[in-house]
Amino acid sequence: MNYLEKLLDGVEVQWKTLADYADYEQPTKYRVKSKLYSDEYKTPVLTAGKTFLLGYTNETNGIYKASENPVIIFDDFTTANKWVDFDFKVKSSAMKMITSKDESKALLKYLYYWLNTIPSGLVEGDHKRQWISNYANKEIPIPCPDKPKKSLEIQQKIVDILDTFTELTAELTAELTAELTARKQQFEYYREELLSFDKDKVQHLQMGDETLGEFIRGKRFVKTDIIEEGVPTIHYGEMYTHYGTWADQTKSFVSRELVDRKKLRLAEKGDVVIVAAGETIEDIGQGTAWLGNEGVVVHDACFYYKSSLNPKYVAYFTRTRQFHDQIKKHIRTGKISAINSKGLGTAIIPIPSPEEQERIVGILDKFDILTSSISEGLPKEIELRKQQYEFYRALLLDFAKKNIAI
Repeated sequence: MNYLEKLLDGVEVQWKTLADYADYEQPTKYRVKSKLYSDEYKTPVLTAGKTFLLGYTNETNGIYKASENPVIIFDDFTTANKWVDFDFKVKSSAMKMITSKDESKALLKYLYYWLNTIPSGLVEGDHKRQWISNYANKEIPIPCPDKPKKSLEIQQKIVDILDTFTELTAELTAELTAELTARKQQFEYYREELLSFDKDKVQHLQMGDETLGEFIRGKRFVKTDIIEEGVPTIHYGEMYTHYGTWADQTKSFVSRELVDRKKLRLAEKGDVVIVAAGETIEDIGQGTAWLGNEGVVVHDACFYYKSSLNPKYVAYFTRTRQFHDQIKKHIRTGKISAINSKGLGTAIIPIPSPEEQERIVGILDKFDILTSSISEGLPKEIELRKQQYEFYRALLLDFAKKNIAI
């Protein structure tokens, strides 16, 4: 019998609602008055959502002293929640501050871990306050309710094990993230160096020079046009989330009937698809070399660039600082930033020999593969750790289903 089996062997539990064990407080008196945050200030301002830390305030009144009494902050509308054990203020009143009614019966950290095993079950458009209408009525198992000392001992051991997994996962994530950041910086350095040439030794031309190439805008289609099979298609939003320096397959498709009816435009093998609209200036101009044997439909928030240059060479160039520094003055800003073909065409690109282009692409491909493998490995590794954590959490907290004693 292993440690966990011994810990949970024969344990009886009692099911009661979270409201039986947990108190809540409205955060009104802890709300920040000014949103002028600064890293020079001392007190963190928190939200229960994904962002968590919004900034720091210099306000000294209405600080929640979680360093003395830890708390769970619970978003009333999304059910997101966080464990907090340091002093803070909050941005919004749309949350609850959850504490244990009696730590001699139910440890708050135990309640927190159990709370995170509950699926939210939220319905889209449901704007009810979730704690009172929903979560306070969720039932939680308390081990050995008739033996307070034994109960706390089991709760604490469960908390300790899950704390260890949480800490190990955080450490691993930090290490892998640091490795990825270092490799990306190295990749960016060599990309800039390899794509910089002396103008006296290598010809430089504007990308829009008629002797070199042309930019062709795609044609409009909408997301509802996208289907699971059909003509390969690149939507401009996918350029930020899915595509790298090159691609020979697409994530999305549209029907042949739509292509013919709307006379959609297709990039061919060797063209470079360049995104021309985004939420920020930094989003604009990234290129992906299309290397698929079949033509690919291009969205009207993108251009495809036809030239005699190595397509990967062009795609790598569009991701350099020197390219972006040239085009940013031609980007129109607003709710959506955008650039036209004339603006893209003003960028001057070095044109070494085809052999030199191929050599540069070969070097950068190796960096790209290394960086991508780490990028892909990072979420995979994190997901494995998450699955391992959830397995042990289920093992530790689902024991109640096997030995119910009310």
